[in-house]
Amino acid sequence: MSDPTQQTPNTVTKQFPCGSCGAKLEFHPGAATLKCPYCSHENKIPQSAEEIRELDFYEYFARATEQGDSQEVQTVKCQSCGATSTLQPNISMSHCPFCGTQLQAKAKASRLIKPGAVLPFKIPKNKAMELFRDWLGGLWFAPGGLKEQAARDGGIKGMYIPYWTFDAKSTTWYDGERGEDYYETERYSETDDDGNSVTRTRQVRHTRWYHTSGTVWQNFDDVIVQAGRSLPPEIVDELEPWDLKSLVPYQDAYMSGFQAEAYQIDLGDGFERAKQEMDSAIRATVAADIGGDHQRINTVRTQFDGITFKHILLPVWISAYKYGDKSYRFLINGSTGEVQGERPWSVAKIAMTVLASIIVLILIALVLKK
Repeated sequence: MSDPTQQTPNTVTKQFPCGSCGAKLEFHPGAATLKCPYCSHENKIPQSAEEIRELDFYEYFARATEQGDSQEVQTVKCQSCGATSTLQPNISMSHCPFCGTQLQAKAKASRLIKPGAVLPFKIPKNKAMELFRDWLGGLWFAPGGLKEQAARDGGIKGMYIPYWTFDAKSTTWYDGERGEDYYETERYSETDDDGNSVTRTRQVRHTRWYHTSGTVWQNFDDVIVQAGRSLPPEIVDELEPWDLKSLVPYQDAYMSGFQAEAYQIDLGDGFERAKQEMDSAIRATVAADIGGDHQRINTVRTQFDGITFKHILLPVWISAYKYGDKSYRFLINGSTGEVQGERPWSVAKIAMTVLASIIVLILIALVLKK
């Protein structure tokens, strides 16, 4: 299922000139203001009176040309890692923020579903840099020169990462088996310490299985699905939980001075991924409904109703640096400060440490023999 957004109206990203010196204002993390990076003049971002809307999933596909919930943006795709980033009017980008490779491709116009909500940055850049330096300083067995090269090549960039969230009501019909344990006394023979054969008893567990079937209902709220492919899911998932209660209606002001990744997993595929997560929760509910000591789930049939979605942007500070021929990423949750990262290992340092440990053990053994 692909996104039917080709004929929706165009939305132009706004620019925010400084009222004092004319430079471009940038969003100030941790405050609802736009701040000039040159003269420090600030403009308060007016709080939107709009509510964050949950869009009807099926209605969106049926009436996409009437919704007006898409925008045309300039995007550039990295030929190395495949990341697709949006270009803001006041931001230049020569290197991919996701892998550090120099960008060669030209920007092109793309029509995407417009974000409905954004989680603004709370962690400022200087704090993100401090966290990055602390993380580098704590690396064991890092190759020589890594810290200098990472700080020189990577730096820190603020990126908004695209996500889908889904709400749904599920009705599930299942067929399965309930296992109930019971115990029987069994006799067995063994040889005691004197070599004599003796008969003993023990309790042995058995399970009786009974056919069962039923129906369970479940409500899902804000099942979150990463909509980009540029960052490893196993690292991004470790940035959770996200403070979704602090989401605000999307405004271009929050994007000023930052970049955003364009989603590469469309709405239909996003819901298929959400269903996989929902299925795990549904199966746990089915198992609880079957009851007993053990459960077997033979068939499951689920119907989803009342499906709604949001396209949201979540804040991440990224440092992408290259060491050798490989790119490494360091990530910070721009709202909570949670830190995750990739790092290279020095084989030489590990080998030297192992060798030194072996020598120490040999010396200890020689001392103990004396």
